[in-house]
Amino acid sequence: MRTPQLALLQVFFLVFPDGVRPQPSSSPSGAVPTSLELQRGTDGGTLQSPSEATATRPAVPGLPTVVPTLVTPSAPGNRTVDLFPVLPICVCDLTPGACDINCCCDRDCYLLHPRTVFSFCLPGSVRSSSWVCVDNSVIFRSNSPFPSRVFMDSNGIRQFCVHVNNSNLNYFQKLQKVNATNFQALAAEFGGESFTSTFQTQSPPSFYRAGDPILTYFPKWSVISLLRQPAGVGAGGLCAESNPAGFLESKSTTCTRFFKNLASSCTLDSALNAASYYNFTVLKVPRSMTDPQNMEVPVILTSQANAPLLAGNTCQNVVSQVTYEIETNGTFGIQKVSVSLGQTNLTVEPGASLQQHFILRFRAFQQSTAASLTSPRSGNPGYIVGKPLLALTDDISYSMTLLQSQGNGSCSVKRHEVQFGVNAISGCKLRLKKADCSHLQQEIYQTLHGRPRPEYVAIFGNADPAQKGGWTRILNRHCSISAINCTSCCLIPVSLEIQVLWAYVGLLSNPQAHVSGVRFLYQCQSIQDSQQVTEVSLTTLVNFVDITQKPQPPRGQPKMDWKWPFDFFPFKVAFSRGVFSQKCSVSPILILCLLLLGVLNLETM
Repeated sequence: MRTPQLALLQVFFLVFPDGVRPQPSSSPSGAVPTSLELQRGTDGGTLQSPSEATATRPAVPGLPTVVPTLVTPSAPGNRTVDLFPVLPICVCDLTPGACDINCCCDRDCYLLHPRTVFSFCLPGSVRSSSWVCVDNSVIFRSNSPFPSRVFMDSNGIRQFCVHVNNSNLNYFQKLQKVNATNFQALAAEFGGESFTSTFQTQSPPSFYRAGDPILTYFPKWSVISLLRQPAGVGAGGLCAESNPAGFLESKSTTCTRFFKNLASSCTLDSALNAASYYNFTVLKVPRSMTDPQNMEVPVILTSQANAPLLAGNTCQNVVSQVTYEIETNGTFGIQKVSVSLGQTNLTVEPGASLQQHFILRFRAFQQSTAASLTSPRSGNPGYIVGKPLLALTDDISYSMTLLQSQGNGSCSVKRHEVQFGVNAISGCKLRLKKADCSHLQQEIYQTLHGRPRPEYVAIFGNADPAQKGGWTRILNRHCSISAINCTSCCLIPVSLEIQVLWAYVGLLSNPQAHVSGVRFLYQCQSIQDSQQVTEVSLTTLVNFVDITQKPQPPRGQPKMDWKWPFDFFPFKVAFSRGVFSQKCSVSPILILCLLLLGVLNLETM
């Protein structure tokens, strides 16, 4: 009766300290195989390292980090047992009739033990394995007939592991039956994100939102497109045709077109033809896409527009400026669209170019004419950074501007807007006409500060031109003629610096920016009357200076219940006992007197 019990003790005898239990693991986590250290059993013989040493293999997803291969236990017959027999289907056998490297199940390799030749086995070459490991220090003797090894994990701790023969690890679960009932549930449980687009299933919105592209309709071809506002891209400012116009986004763009053969492009290029800018309709709201014929708004031409014509060496009536005026009525969409065109003539020559301007303005439907002509505000009331700096001349309000150059560097009629809070610099070359010094100075001054000459600047961004108190006069500092000692010289301005002093006023939680003062500072140079000056380089710049003075931080007010800290005096604890001390605190003067009295007593001693 005792024999079976003794036999069970010989099968697996491990000595564990109190509180230590084996922990199952599919593989020795992070283990790096070292020399095989197998314990010698009293009755079970010796487990020795096989002659075929196990090599380290790289980590392969789906396989254990360490795969021991062969052991030679002292089992009956002393047979060599392969811990990982090959699979019946060899997925890594990709080359018929040839041996695939590291494919341990490839029968074309004709190897009894492939891992003696290969550095590792590819995924799918061997069966999955499972190991149960404990700290090697708790093992005194092993009598287990199962394959066992000693590994060293990534932390340098040696682990004693026993291979578990679990055939279920090598098979997936049975296939689930899929039908119309559980298809959606299985797809939601095991599925992830999908690439399926939902654009086709979404209906168009019922009204335009700010920034949405504006839809157009071509009745002749029954085609829906977008209203374009070409913009300049790259260093040369080439026209990008695909730039869409945004709903309620009033803006102006400029771009340049270059022509290889202007003679043929004159009548064939639609960008030069005025008809291409109004021969369509605009959809009131996006939902009009389903029935555009009942929701169309025609584009009304408010200026003269002639078709381009090639006359000799000149291409006439090419479009140089396009201005759209769009009236909207909230969520009811676009109610009226008008366009005005500017045209010019181009000389047919190699490398001819054309600079075009595109302006888009929005306003409320049925707005009065007087209100529509009023310039937009740059803030309400304080200026907003990036909005135009407002100037005033003869009760007419407009935006202050800087010089702007054309493609060849010469001064352009178009000018840059001065944006509040944004320092900027610009320059160009002005071609001079032969004139006396007085007329020359007048022409350059007008070029620098623009026409008309700014006289006042709005203190706040919502200044009314009719209220003079909302504007501050611009201070001018011209060049001093007495600074040069030359009777035959002409002093001309070459640079204008616009100095703007501004500050925040009002509440700290809602500060409002206002302009405190503006000065025009001119820099000049002298030229001899005998010099034949054909052009001069001009520069304008604007500099904003913040002179805000923040208020002093608030000071704390005294409180009636202020007390000394608990440990301010070492004998404070003595007075804290008793009912009386809990109701009133000891006078600080009394405590100071006690301290002085104690010091005097020490000196007398």
